[in-house]
Amino acid sequence: MAETQQYFEGVGRRKEATARARLYVPGSGRVLVNDRTVEEYFGREIDRIAVYAPLKLTGTESRFNVSIKVNGGGVAGQAIAARMAIARALLEVDPEYRSTLKAAGYLTRDAREKERKKPGLKRARKRPTYTKR
Repeated sequence: MAETQQYFEGVGRRKEATARARLYVPGSGRVLVNDRTVEEYFGREIDRIAVYAPLKLTGTESRFNVSIKVNGGGVAGQAIAARMAIARALLEVDPEYRSTLKAAGYLTRDAREKERKKPGLKRARKRPTYTKR
């Protein structure tokens, strides 16, 4: 995509994943994730649905070309981060979308993180098996 083209940008995060989305204004609806199509990058259908969700909700699927850069985390976290990034970029396009996107939960960051391992335990909360003898 041409660098001189006008775009709107948004950042989304989930767990350890971070996504930066750019919505290029005169577009045909093409979505690229790390310079690959969504179908190539996200193998599971549910992850692809998550990425397209804000565009479908606002009815702007074919109005923009979307370029997403994701790094860190796992595949599902990256998909949700990309969803949030697209939703935030849509707010820059038109602030009227805020109520729709907020009601769907696309603007709220899921703050759940992995709990740290504690000393003397096998994982964060799992204790070693108790043995009497």
